[in-house]
Amino acid sequence: MNPGGEYSRDSRYITTRVTADGRDGFPVEPGRYRLVVSRACPWAGRAVIVRRLLGLEGVLSMGIAGPTHDERSWSFDLDPGGRDPVLGIERLQEAFLARDPGYDRGITVPAVVDVPTGKVVTNDFRQITIDMSLEWKPYHRDGAPELYPPELRPEIDAVNEVVHKDVNNGVYRAGFAGSQESYAEAHERLFARLDLLSERLEGSRYLVGDTITEADVRLFTTLVRFDAVYHGHFKCNRQKLSEMPVLWAYARDLFQTPGFGDTVDFDHIKQHYYLVHSDINPNGIVPVGPDLSGWLEPHDRAALGGRPFGDGTPPGPVAPGDEVPPVPGRS
Repeated sequence: MNPGGEYSRDSRYITTRVTADGRDGFPVEPGRYRLVVSRACPWAGRAVIVRRLLGLEGVLSMGIAGPTHDERSWSFDLDPGGRDPVLGIERLQEAFLARDPGYDRGITVPAVVDVPTGKVVTNDFRQITIDMSLEWKPYHRDGAPELYPPELRPEIDAVNEVVHKDVNNGVYRAGFAGSQESYAEAHERLFARLDLLSERLEGSRYLVGDTITEADVRLFTTLVRFDAVYHGHFKCNRQKLSEMPVLWAYARDLFQTPGFGDTVDFDHIKQHYYLVHSDINPNGIVPVGPDLSGWLEPHDRAALGGRPFGDGTPPGPVAPGDEVPPVPGRS
């Protein structure tokens, strides 16, 4: 939080890429890299969803940090002994410092780590999922969807840009505003964009084209956290998501699609926001609600047409070790 001012996100990421041709020194290789995430984080949630939709579990392993962290970094307190079983480290910070001992930027998830050296390759969350679609394509599962099809990329990029500014980052601009004026501006801008998205989605099942794309993944990870944390904790309270009929049905449609809701851990989400952001919630009280059963209610979005996976197929069962607690009513 910037007292008296507007929230500004530190966007200085490590932009090295894992590519098919290895032009940055890190070629795509099955088993070589580890995707480190937290289920609490919306930026990491994108990578978790895309990895599952594309079927990359067998070639890109995933380390899951706990939902809370301190000023040093995310830690692997969910693992036996508090160490990631593949990287052998207690904190993600260790992989960043292995890459650059003088590293002074944010230690963020998602991060891709080179297992042989233990060094972070990248934490550029926007590029990581695009590269999963394009650079890792030879290792996609049979029937994997096209999440970033060539003919739709300009439109996907345009939608992603405004969604990032006004929604994905918009909730943070409201939540970490340091003045009444900056909060009010962020709040107005957020809901103005949500209104426009509602209009766009009223007659279209998905954001771009008639299948799920990268754009839907990026919007979903904010919407799924909205009522649980952003509405109250970040004061984004003109309405709950469940009070916005079009977006609520759209979000439920995605949640009930294999690869989306089966990656979401609401307990981790709430623990992270309400415990880590002690400047906003100094008492550290984690809300009991909201009721999650609504996520499984019928959405009726199939009447709009569309083919969730295009010419592809849904992903199979969740890989062992990647399971999340079920919401009430979901086995």
